[in-house]
Amino acid sequence: MDVPKLLEAASLLVPEEIATENDITVNDVWDYLTHDEWEVALGLLEELGEVHPLPLSFWETLATAAEQMRLEKSAAWCHWRSYETRHGITRADLTLRPAAEARRQTPISAAGVLRPMWNIGNRTATGEPVLNIARLWVELTPLLEPGARASVRLAPLDPLQWQHLQLNQVITMHEDRTVAGTAVVLEVQRPLATPTT
Repeated sequence: MDVPKLLEAASLLVPEEIATENDITVNDVWDYLTHDEWEVALGLLEELGEVHPLPLSFWETLATAAEQMRLEKSAAWCHWRSYETRHGITRADLTLRPAAEARRQTPISAAGVLRPMWNIGNRTATGEPVLNIARLWVELTPLLEPGARASVRLAPLDPLQWQHLQLNQVITMHEDRTVAGTAVVLEVQRPLATPTT
């Protein structure tokens, strides 16, 4: 399927009454599509997807369109949102330890590449802490420097291990045995239903 048809298919999944904070609606998307402004239309659809929960097929279709346009960051974001549609959303306020106190000396890329371990309170039968893996997406900034703080989204390798998380719970990030950062849970949203469409 070509890019315009993919974007059209995704736009048909957006209810007409949905609008962003800037009053952008699906009608604006259609205007850009008629003028072959595909990248702008994709960006607007991504924004509309943040206003109201949309089906898995919406995010998968956008990911395919972004891949065909070679927009790697948009494709990565749409794949990330596909994951969250299937497994739920986990957001936290993360503070990395300063470079002088931690192993990490370089910034973290925002785009969901890093897969650190997290102490989220799980224990072995003998009471030892179990570290659980989750990919990390840093919001609103391309890099997170050592010692800096940002809102992050987490994509657990095994979402069932994370179901007990609660708002304001403190969890720790690990890249080795030492603590690399501390996070406070901001949001835990379970999937609304089995997202098949």
